[in-house]
Amino acid sequence: MDKRERAEIFKQRLTDAVGRAGWSQTRLAQSAGLDRSTVSQLLLAEEPRLPSGQALAEIAAALQVSSDWLLGLSNHRGAASEILDQAVQMTEAARHPVDEQVLKWNAEVLGAKIRHVPAGLPDIFKTDEVHVFEYETAVRRTPQQAISDSAAQIALLRRLETDMEIAVPAQTLESFAAGEWQWRGLPSEIRKRQLEAMAASLEEFYPSARLYAFDARELYSVPFSVYGQHRVAIYLGQRYLAFTAPTYIRLMARHFDELVRSASVHGHEAAAWVADLARRVR
Repeated sequence: MDKRERAEIFKQRLTDAVGRAGWSQTRLAQSAGLDRSTVSQLLLAEEPRLPSGQALAEIAAALQVSSDWLLGLSNHRGAASEILDQAVQMTEAARHPVDEQVLKWNAEVLGAKIRHVPAGLPDIFKTDEVHVFEYETAVRRTPQQAISDSAAQIALLRRLETDMEIAVPAQTLESFAAGEWQWRGLPSEIRKRQLEAMAASLEEFYPSARLYAFDARELYSVPFSVYGQHRVAIYLGQRYLAFTAPTYIRLMARHFDELVRSASVHGHEAAAWVADLARRVR
């Protein structure tokens, strides 16, 4: 976009903002601390012109709109605080990041790539026995609710347009196989069945669902999901912090891609790797 086109957009949006506010040129000039002649030139000149940086800032503050919106750089017309409210969403979550909100976000971007770093084992591949073990003391969510949500996600995976990548620390699955960390006390036969079932699912759903295992000693990641170009949701524990601003979506997508590039186990190897972990369970 050249300077003239930018100036034309500025003139149109300034005229729109002044009209919505019900202001006169004099009112805008007084509120923005500008000469009336300056305001008149910006609104009425046959050849559109761009304001100085200072004038732009004062006009945007007076009208309570975004300077980026006035210049056509953003479609969010609100002031910075309002843009942040639109771009960031805090939602309540269950103990683990599988619930109706996640299912809704998945369904919204069906056909686009979903990138996911789970908080533990990928919930979508958990057996009922593991759900029961993990949720037997949960206050906010029952095992049956978790089982139902995982079944709904599996149903999404069976649709041909699904494209999901999962990146998980290799140490997470190794700890599960050994019955360590949060899975201490989970019987070995249940852990073995879980890994066998997960290996079978990875084989069945590849390449629609691809799992990558990275070394947590080399790279660290919080649990998060990127839903196409629509949203990134970071799991904080009992809450999601969700962003819709393209900058943050691209940032987290690049972070995910770094995890994939550094992976020691790639999508086509994942089923065999998990099956080998199952054989090592004692």
